[in-house]
Amino acid sequence: MHDDGRYDDRRVNGPAGRSSGDPVSRETDYPGWSASEEPGSPSTRSPECEPVARRDVPARPVSSAPANVPLAREPHDPTDGPANAPSTRPAPARGNAAVPARYEPQPPVSGVPQQPGPVASVSGVVIPADTPPTPGYEAEPDPGTYVSRETPTREEDDPPLAMEAMRAVQILNPSGEVTMPRPERTRVMCVANQKGGVGKTTTTVNLAVALALHGNRVLVVDLDPQGNASTGLNVPHHTGVPDVYDCLIDSVPLEEVAQAVEGIPNLWCVPATIDLAGAEIELVSVVARESRLARAIAAYPGHFDYVFIDCPPSLGLLTVNALVAAQEVLIPIQCEYYALEGLNQLINNINLVRQHLNPRLDVSTILLTMYDRRTRLADAVEQDVRNHFGDKVLQAVIPRNVRVSEAPSYGQSVMTYDPGSRGATSYFEAAQEIAERGVKEPVSRNA
Repeated sequence: MHDDGRYDDRRVNGPAGRSSGDPVSRETDYPGWSASEEPGSPSTRSPECEPVARRDVPARPVSSAPANVPLAREPHDPTDGPANAPSTRPAPARGNAAVPARYEPQPPVSGVPQQPGPVASVSGVVIPADTPPTPGYEAEPDPGTYVSRETPTREEDDPPLAMEAMRAVQILNPSGEVTMPRPERTRVMCVANQKGGVGKTTTTVNLAVALALHGNRVLVVDLDPQGNASTGLNVPHHTGVPDVYDCLIDSVPLEEVAQAVEGIPNLWCVPATIDLAGAEIELVSVVARESRLARAIAAYPGHFDYVFIDCPPSLGLLTVNALVAAQEVLIPIQCEYYALEGLNQLINNINLVRQHLNPRLDVSTILLTMYDRRTRLADAVEQDVRNHFGDKVLQAVIPRNVRVSEAPSYGQSVMTYDPGSRGATSYFEAAQEIAERGVKEPVSRNA
């Protein structure tokens, strides 16, 4: 090698002795080359022995270690990060298989006493017997201590099915021992809202069933021509069945039209057929058309604790008859903006009926329905309603529950269809709250 960095080897400098500028290790030889041959000269080498020039891959030094001896772990470089961090270096390989790293024992960690003792293997991991327990991990109880897994220590430890069964027994009340407070006088409640789809019929049916299952005598008057309340109580309401239309137009006594609800003691229903759709036109020429229903209910010989009137989604003569016959108004409000938009008109109509036809009428109960706790809109509507109506809004809120929608297809209320569901529990709480309010506040306006 000369002072200017040139080699004497013609394989490096070329035929003219010029350096190509590429460093070539003298320890690495190309197979099939001889010292007497010059690059570019004819050769008798076989084609497979021709060298392949690759400038982007440096030559790998040949190791003299046997193939079956694993390589030792490289010492840790402090500049590469923590010792326990995953390495970014490629795994050493020999041929096509990765070479496993040889395990080297680590020195003891300073500050932690190392005590010899028996060891235990869990899933292949060696754990010393004197290792302190992990925080939050509860050790197995002593074999001599009896721990019952069937008797929970706290109420929240009950499994979901057990809690659902307890709620179902409480709602169905098969023994009849649990009763809701009964009012001193009959409470006639009109369930009204001119907006459709807010849960008027569903609220009427489920509240009536909940009160009837707990010792109250309840009558449901279906004043909607669609007859959905009759469907929910499994009461026949096809054409030809005596219904509320006969009471309003032909003055048929209410006891001849009311039907006992099958499977629910102390519950009766006055059905509605499609004939009721023409009642508003026929009532125009009838004397005292606004008070026809009130007279029919007052002439009923039996005594009821509650009378629920399911109104149609309108403010026509049928709704006016219900407002005149009732002493209290229950307004179900869907937790959406449209339900609030038409509420002012309903309140105005109630005030007109109170001034001219029924001075005892009062908006006593507001029930929030179809509450979806996943949306902020439901919370905003709830806050607006509670701020406006105050204590008239029930604490119980009816959530969106598919069981409530499935029950009418089986001719049942959700109280009997799935008594352990959230919908049944919510309606049960609402009925209990209504019953307790009737006792705390005597029905003086009913006189």
